[in-house]
Amino acid sequence: MVMEFRQLRYFIAVAEEGHITRAAERLDMQQPPLSRQIKAIEDELQVQLFHRRARGVELTDAGHTFLDEARAVLAGLRHAFDATQSRARGELGRITVGFMPSGPFHPFVPLAVRRFRESYPLVSVSIEERFSTEMLDRVRDEQLDVAFVRTSRVDPEHLVITPLLDESMVVAVPAGHELVRRKGEKALSMKQLAGEPFILFGPPGTGMYDATIAACGAAGFSPRIGQHVPGITSCFGLVAAGLGIALLPASMQRTLMEGVVYRNIRGPVIPTTRLSLAARRGDRSIVVRNFLKLVREAAKGFAPA
Repeated sequence: MVMEFRQLRYFIAVAEEGHITRAAERLDMQQPPLSRQIKAIEDELQVQLFHRRARGVELTDAGHTFLDEARAVLAGLRHAFDATQSRARGELGRITVGFMPSGPFHPFVPLAVRRFRESYPLVSVSIEERFSTEMLDRVRDEQLDVAFVRTSRVDPEHLVITPLLDESMVVAVPAGHELVRRKGEKALSMKQLAGEPFILFGPPGTGMYDATIAACGAAGFSPRIGQHVPGITSCFGLVAAGLGIALLPASMQRTLMEGVVYRNIRGPVIPTTRLSLAARRGDRSIVVRNFLKLVREAAKGFAPA
């Protein structure tokens, strides 16, 4: 005979109550069937688990050992049930999230990740920082699960790119530049920037590179590219050094650097850049689905300070 989990429950109840009748009442069953089950367990193990006393039963040494093991087996079974159900609900697992270089500077991105971690504390979250175009490739190739991106590129066959928030752009200008020396002028038009050297970062196809080209084109000119740098930190350094200006998301104004001044952009059409969330089309991971749902809902109610 193969012992069943219910028999372990019967044995534990008798051991804890020290009495067959009380254990039967606890288990909502009759005393004779419970006595037969205990006898069947002893017969299978070929050991005596209880001393029968006038006022109940008492565990033998072998019974004490079996009680410890039975409790451990049932605890392990409960853990297996709980872990399986938690994973099915997406409460266990892991997710790898990609950020574009400007992502951490936008208050929504760390907010969304923090809310996910608070809602699903047992899910392991890994972070990678890459350019948007590279992240889209990594999401498609299953090296990333989701990615916050700024890009106009779409991949309708493999990816779902969900728009989250549109953000105005500002211009970073070297301190002391004639564009910012005029007192009281807190905003510049795109036409005022037409003759300036632009510092671009990231390869073509990335959000800020394409957004800069598009903003200048909408204003009627092609930007004069002074420098093309690989990362956003280099961009700040070159602006501070007086080597050019740069269009940036408004959230980047949180980055204070000596020698860099920010100005809003005025005009009939204010250039914007879009923050989106990329994921694989048809991804079956419950963890990923939970992340997507939480981020989309958070974006609906997000109001930047």
